[in-house]
Amino acid sequence: MAFAKRIFLFLMVNILVLVTISITANIVFAALGINPHYITPNGLDLTSLLVFCAIFGFAGSFISLALSRVMAKWMMGVKVINVQQASGAERELVTLVHRLAQKAGLPAMPEVGIYESPEVNAFATGPTRSRALVAVSSGLLNRMDGAAVEGVFGHEIAHVANGDMVTMTLLQGIVNTFSMFLARVLAWGVSQALAGNRDSEDRGPSPMINWILIMVFEIAFSLLGAIVVAWFSRRREFRADSGGAYFAGKDKMIHALQSLKGQLEVPVDDRAPALSAFKINGGRRGGFVALFSSHPDLDDRINALKSQAFGTR
Repeated sequence: MAFAKRIFLFLMVNILVLVTISITANIVFAALGINPHYITPNGLDLTSLLVFCAIFGFAGSFISLALSRVMAKWMMGVKVINVQQASGAERELVTLVHRLAQKAGLPAMPEVGIYESPEVNAFATGPTRSRALVAVSSGLLNRMDGAAVEGVFGHEIAHVANGDMVTMTLLQGIVNTFSMFLARVLAWGVSQALAGNRDSEDRGPSPMINWILIMVFEIAFSLLGAIVVAWFSRRREFRADSGGAYFAGKDKMIHALQSLKGQLEVPVDDRAPALSAFKINGGRRGGFVALFSSHPDLDDRINALKSQAFGTR
């Protein structure tokens, strides 16, 4: 039943995204007075094409960002702790997160939640620093001591304070835009060249060939873009570790990462792949696959923290 609910929500969200993007595209093209059809009798209208790609490249990313808290709760089954009714361990957890958030200077306290999963992990998400959600797995709470838990939450609060969710959304939007743009320009050029070599009265490019080429080039550029996004994400993880060390304490942050290192045999929960970049534990990656990893090796993160001196942030 839960699986069927997730499938239904996934389909509904994607339909909503497509409808919203289509409406947005028509409004933007009308407002700018640009022809929405970038293929003209004279070839490609690069301005129209770039606007088209930017709308579709950024709109999906920003809609996902706007829905990130809601989707995280639905897909991961996050139970948000009621601040007014919390007691015992839950009250301590809320107090800890709020203390770290105050030290980070967040304009509003994030929601604090727990999700049932054996994975040893936590994540932060939300569209702005004022509307964030910080959630931790039951597996992490059961396997880590209080000092490590504080380090983990310091890391996640640093993600919120640094505005990483918005930054990654902007970066993904740029990658999406240029992947779509370059794929269509190259596909048009290649299909034109192929059409010119055909011994036929119809010298126009084949729509089917053009579509296939777009798909091939878009996949290739998306893979290259994913490497760029993953590289940036790894730099961002080092920064969040540094922030976590400042907010929670250097020793606690190092202890948290060392504790995670001892739990690498526990698989990462993949119910919400979009959240993987904002979890503290990215799992184990090696070889070529490491190029696409959103997280650096834990040993590298620990060594980076040990070599840093922390004063004011």
